[in-house]
Formats: sequence, C-alpha cells, structure tokens
Amino acid sequence: MNQLLNEISATAAREGLWRAGERILVAVSGGPDSVALLHILSQLAERERFLLTAAHIHHGLRQASDQEAEAVQQLCQSLSIACEYERLDVPAHKQRSGLSTQLAARELRYRFLHETAERIGASRIALGHHADDQAETVLMRVLRGTGLSGLAGMKMRRSDHGVELIRPLLAMPKSKLIEYCEVQGLIYSEDASNTDRHYLRNALRLDVMPQLQTYNPELREALCRLGEMASQEDDLLQSQTEQCYKRLVRPEKDGLSMDRQDLLGLHVALQRRLIKLILYYLSPERDSTSYERVEAMRMAVADESQTTWRTDAGDGIRFAREYERLHWLRSNLHMASEVPKYQYEVSAHARELIIRETDPPMVFSFHSADAGSSKPANRYEAVFDVQALHFPLTIRNRRPGDRMAVLGLEGTKKVQDMFVDDKIPPSQRGTLPIVCDADGKLLWIPGIRRSSHALAGLPGGAELRIRVQFA
Repeated sequence: MNQLLNEISATAAREGLWRAGERILVAVSGGPDSVALLHILSQLAERERFLLTAAHIHHGLRQASDQEAEAVQQLCQSLSIACEYERLDVPAHKQRSGLSTQLAARELRYRFLHETAERIGASRIALGHHADDQAETVLMRVLRGTGLSGLAGMKMRRSDHGVELIRPLLAMPKSKLIEYCEVQGLIYSEDASNTDRHYLRNALRLDVMPQLQTYNPELREALCRLGEMASQEDDLLQSQTEQCYKRLVRPEKDGLSMDRQDLLGLHVALQRRLIKLILYYLSPERDSTSYERVEAMRMAVADESQTTWRTDAGDGIRFAREYERLHWLRSNLHMASEVPKYQYEVSAHARELIIRETDPPMVFSFHSADAGSSKPANRYEAVFDVQALHFPLTIRNRRPGDRMAVLGLEGTKKVQDMFVDDKIPPSQRGTLPIVCDADGKLLWIPGIRRSSHALAGLPGGAELRIRVQFA
C-alpha cells in the first residue's frame, strides 16, 4: 500500500492539491472511496504537515444512514480526527426549491461543507471522486451533449466560493480503493441507491459501460484520458478567452460592451467562449449558458441586415447591438419614453451650464463677440446671430415629434431620422441635448446638426458662440 500512498503524494505535489500548514476538510460519506480517502490522507498528514477534519452528512433519506454515520464517527475516533456532523432535511428543501431529490441533497451538502470549511478555517475540501466516477461523468455529458469544457469532466482542483475543492483520488480506479480498504481492515458501507437504474449515472455504470467495454476493455481509461486532454485544452482556450476579454471588453454603466468587428475577428471557438465569459462576469451565480442561446447571440452579431436590436440573454441580462457596438446589460436598455425629461433655461448673460444627464456629462460655455468672428471649430461648436435669437434659450432632451429646419436642406427633418442617419445608439438618443429658443425652434443638436435659423455673420451684429466639451 506504500505504492498507492506514494502515487497520491506525487499527484498532490504535481497538481498543487495542498500545502504544509493547511487544514483540509474531508467529506466522508462512509463508502469505500471516501473511507479510503480519509485514511490515506491521515497517513500522509504527518509527513506532509497538513491538518485534517472530517465532515459527514446525514441526508435522512435511508434507514442505513444512522449506521453509516456511526461507522464514520468510529473511524474518525480511531484516527484521532475531529468529525463535523450535520443531519439535513432534504425533503423539505426539495419542496421549497422545486429541485429533484439528488440536486436538493447536493445543494445542501455543498452548502454545509462550505460553511464548515469557513468556520474551522479549512482552505481545502477533499472529495472522494475516483477514476470510475470521472469516466461515468464524461460519458454522461457526451450523451447529453457537451462542449470541450464538459468533456473535461471533473477537475482535480478548482476554486469554489473562496475554497479549493480537491479530488486526490481522481486518477485512481475504484477497485484499488476497495482493495486498500480491505487490506487496511477498514469498514465501509455500500449505498443501496447505487443500484437504482432510475438514475442515469447508475444505468450507465451498471448497463451501458459493461456493454461498451465489450468493444473496448479499457473504456474507463480511454474516457479518463479524453477528460484529461479536454481539460488541458480547455484551460488553454480559457486563458486565451480571458486575454481577449481584457483586451476587447470594456465596462459601462450597466454592464459590458465591445466592438462588433472585434468579436467577429476572433475564431468561432473564442467567440462562443467570450460571450459565455461576459455572461458569467455579469451573473456569476448562473450555472451555465446553453449552446443554443450563445449561438443565437453569435449569429445575430454576424447578421448584416439588422443594425440595432435587443434580446434577452437570461438571468436579467439584455444583449443589444447598436450599430457596431455590442452591449450586455444587467437591465433593459433605456427606451426614449423611459428616459426622464430634463430641461434648462439659459439667459442672454449665461456663461456655463453642465448637463449631467448625458453620459459623460456635457459642459456648455457661452461667449459673446462682435460679428465676423471665426467659424465654428467643429461640430461641438455653433455660432448664432444674437439679434435673431429669442431668449431665454432652452437646452433639453428630445420630445416626440421634434423637427428641425436643418441647414442646407429644404423644409424640416425629424430629429429621430437625424439620429438614425448619424447612427446614434438608441440608448443615447433620449439623453442627447437639443438647443432651442424661446419660441420652441430647434437651433442645434451638438455633434449632429444645426438649423438654418439665426445664422451668424451679418455686418454690425453681435454673435453668441456656444461650445460644448465633455466633463
């Protein structure tokens, strides 16, 4: 048995499963895998200088649970290891949550393990999953349909809610663990529910795996090897995706955004992964995002026929395209009718006004001068004939039916149409400021258009120069 201990020790060193001085909480159900795990770790603890605490959960679902709990406590006493014990009310949680019995039990079980680890100061939770479990997991995910991340199966080590979940036995077949228990004289229990073919995993283990092994006697090894290779390649792709995220994705007020062409320029595998990563960052508690939902978003981005649209991305997240910009928002994009109205009056003697409703805020400055001064420097500056203006001026956001007599055009044009022509994102249209006079004439939309009213440059007149800059 020294060889088995050395194998586990070498695996732990290679995978970084523990460090000297740490406390490990070991989940012990009473089956051969978890009993072997606790005993193996107890043999390694002194020489590798880590501390152990056991945890046993009584699910209250089987009559044998009382005997299993007593056996685990006796094992812990014989090894001089403290045992944290909890009896769960799975039926009550199942009724409250609407989960299946297995999922309700799992949720309560992991909640207890995390709470216990935090309370006792354990940085690791050791689980007894072995190679047979891994092979079944990979096969089950293949049958249900999965990507590379699913093929990776269970991780030997992963971070979960501030603690490391470790599986030191993941490369060890169950037969070796049973043999270890027998040689060491360890008493273990067999869960009678493991023969219930109502559960998919049991059916795979009892019926499907033996049948497939007639075609490949080393099926378990092949599936575990597939999981290991998929895990390594998944790690590589995930690292590349995180680099893309840092380079291309930008935070905004209600979520995250990126350039459409940046997403389309990535390999399709990275496109899918980046969309999933964005959704994960916006909603870390989500279990996963379906392939269909991710693919629908990816194909919508590639569609050249629609330039602005919104769709539900799940978990309260909205996905939107505004021309060449993509947005993932925690709340709905603002429609024009949902944006609060704002309105400011500006006297003939005004010098500065800050419009905080825009994003970013805009600062208006007003300068009087004699006629004939220089022309506007850019689209964020306009010059007006003071004599033709009716004060006070008004600076406000748009209203339904707004029209402007645009300089250079005959008649008037809808503000909405100007926004579309200039490809102003729908989420910004409701906040952009419009300068009007006291008669309600639209004079200027900074950065977009000015009207033909109150043109400057007449001899002997006075001018008002309005300049806008971003705060």
